[in-house]
Amino acid sequence: MGYSRKCNWQYDRSDSWRNLDLLRSPPHSFSISTAANGLAGYLTFLPIGGILLPFFVIRSNFDRLLEKLKGDYRDVNSVRIAFSIIYTLLVTLLAFLSNSTAVTPQWYLAPFSTFFIALFATISIGHRLAPSRASRVTTRICAILFGASFIALAISIFLNVAQIKNITTSLQPGIFGGLLLLLLNILYLPNAAVALAAYFSGTGLAVGTGTLISPLWYHLGQIPALPLLGVLPVSRQPLALIGVIFFIALGVLLVRISLEYGIQTVLQSFIFVIVSAILCAYLASGSLITSEMGAMGVSIWKFALSLTVEIGIGVAATLLILNKTAK
Repeated sequence: MGYSRKCNWQYDRSDSWRNLDLLRSPPHSFSISTAANGLAGYLTFLPIGGILLPFFVIRSNFDRLLEKLKGDYRDVNSVRIAFSIIYTLLVTLLAFLSNSTAVTPQWYLAPFSTFFIALFATISIGHRLAPSRASRVTTRICAILFGASFIALAISIFLNVAQIKNITTSLQPGIFGGLLLLLLNILYLPNAAVALAAYFSGTGLAVGTGTLISPLWYHLGQIPALPLLGVLPVSRQPLALIGVIFFIALGVLLVRISLEYGIQTVLQSFIFVIVSAILCAYLASGSLITSEMGAMGVSIWKFALSLTVEIGIGVAATLLILNKTAK
C-alpha cells in the first residue's frame, strides 16, 4: 500500500539515470513469495531498533550464567565467546528450520550478525574490556553525530505531525493495530536518524527504486504508508547543505579530543568513525519486499565518501592550523 505524497513534479522513471547514488541492497534477510497476491521480493530494510530486544535478552541470560558459575572459570572472555557461539548455532538452526514456501530466511547469513550481537551484549556484562583511546574517541564522535540526528529528527516530527497523522489515518489501524504501528515506527527511529544524517551531509536517501531525496535533487513517487515517512521533505532544500559545516566541525572536535594521545590516535579515530558510519548505513538500508521499494535508505558508499571528505576536511584543517601555530 502506498501513500501518494504531493510533489512539485511528476515522477518519471526515465529520470532514474540521474540517481547515481542508489545503494546496493545488503545481503537478503528474508525471501518472501505469496502466490495469493503475487507479492514476491526480499525484506532487508529492517528496523535497527529491533536489535535491542535480542541484545537485552542475551545480556540478561549471560548475566544469569555468570551468577551460576560464581567465578568458576579462568577467563571470562572465553566464556563470552563460548556463549556467543552456542547462541549463534541455536539461532542459525532455528532460522534453517523456519523455512517455508512463503518466507525463506537466508539462514546462512544468521551466524555473522547473531555472533556479533551476542558478543557485544556479553561484553557489557561482568569484567569489561578496556576500550582503546581511539575507540573512546570514536564513541564520543558517533554519539554526538547520531545524537544531533535524533534531535533534528524529533524537531522534524514535531513540524510534520499533521502529515504523519494523515498517513496514520489513511491506514485505519484501529486500537491494537495503532499500538503495533506506533511500536514499528519507534523501532525504525534509528534508521530515520541515519537517513537524516545522510541527508544533511548532502548524500541524500532513497525511498524506492529510482528515487532520490537530497538537498539538491528530488525524485520521489509513492512512499510506503509508514507514518514516520511523513517527515520527508516535499521539494529540494539547498539550505540543508549548511549541515556540512556540522560534519566539518566533527572533524575539528575529533582532533581536539584525540591529538593529546598522538597523531596515530587521530588517524585511528578517523578511520573508526568512517567504519562505524558504514556499518550504520548498512544496517539502515535495504529492500522492502517489492521491486518498486527495492532501494530504501541511504547510499552506503556515498554516505561513507561524504563523511570521509567532510570530516576529513575538519581533521586536515585543524592539524594544519595547529602545526603552523606550533611553529
